[in-house]
Amino acid sequence: MEDFIKGLAERVLEGEKLSKEEGLKILSIPDEYLDLLVQEASKVREAVFGDEVEFCSLINAKNGACSEDCSFCAQSSKYPTPINAYGLVPKKELVEGAQKAVSIKANRYCIVTSGKRATKEEVEQIADAVREITENLPVKVCVSIGTVDEEDLKLLKDSGVDRVNHNLETSEKHFKNIVTTHSYKERIETIKTVQKVGLSTCTGGIFGIGETDEDIVDLASVYRDLNVDSIPMNFLIPIPGTPLEGNKQLTPQRCLKIIALFKLFNPQAELRLCGGREINLREYHDTAMEIANCVMAGGYLTRAGRAPGKDEEMVKRLDRKLITGKDTFSKYKISA
Repeated sequence: MEDFIKGLAERVLEGEKLSKEEGLKILSIPDEYLDLLVQEASKVREAVFGDEVEFCSLINAKNGACSEDCSFCAQSSKYPTPINAYGLVPKKELVEGAQKAVSIKANRYCIVTSGKRATKEEVEQIADAVREITENLPVKVCVSIGTVDEEDLKLLKDSGVDRVNHNLETSEKHFKNIVTTHSYKERIETIKTVQKVGLSTCTGGIFGIGETDEDIVDLASVYRDLNVDSIPMNFLIPIPGTPLEGNKQLTPQRCLKIIALFKLFNPQAELRLCGGREINLREYHDTAMEIANCVMAGGYLTRAGRAPGKDEEMVKRLDRKLITGKDTFSKYKISA
């Protein structure tokens, strides 16, 4: 096993694509070899992104009353969850959210809405707010507004949006067990449309939702094939009232193996530790940041997360550099 793990970074940095079988082997390594696996994955992160770290922040701009049935989500109207539903917040709140993001040293600010898709009117309102934000504040703006067409994407791009989040969540095989109100194909098509108009892609997964090792490797492979720019790594916090309220299959060690796998399969992608990171990684959080280079700071859609100050302390403790003010990563390309 040690011989298999040693050299993974070198192979990846030379441009080799690891196989599905190797991905499954990574997820099944004994915990005694976990430190070695983290070392190899961190070599890839350091070679491509150096010591730089980015904070991103979001605003829950439209909450609850969602017609979709994602089994992990408190915002679905299908489930009896204690959620405070509200429509799209006014422009003033969107701008204030960006100001808050800057105050916690976030380099990116994401406007997120519930529902399958934002309406044309909502897209126009968001675009209007983005213009003010990008003209006056040192922060990049992303949106996560569901299924979106080319016309709306062009409007958002012209307003200053540079990235769109649209998660696949899990493998195509497991997807139907998690959501039935939209299709995997539909999600893929939206990601490709985002790329077509020249916007950056942020698309990730949520783990601990009943997926198998094969599902995890398949998702990592799909993102590699799509050549996505950023991969948010979310770890389930079981929410009472949702179909997955009893799921507690994650351990910190398994989370680390998943993070390492995604880095080794997607060396050029930014890896973001997002929802559920504190609860699921626990004492291994700093270890996970040896592999990742981004953190969702200041809370999540329906959960508070941890205080941004703790994330700053972590960055200093790890001797990493926090990029701010619309900075971009000093990214290095690996071999073709």
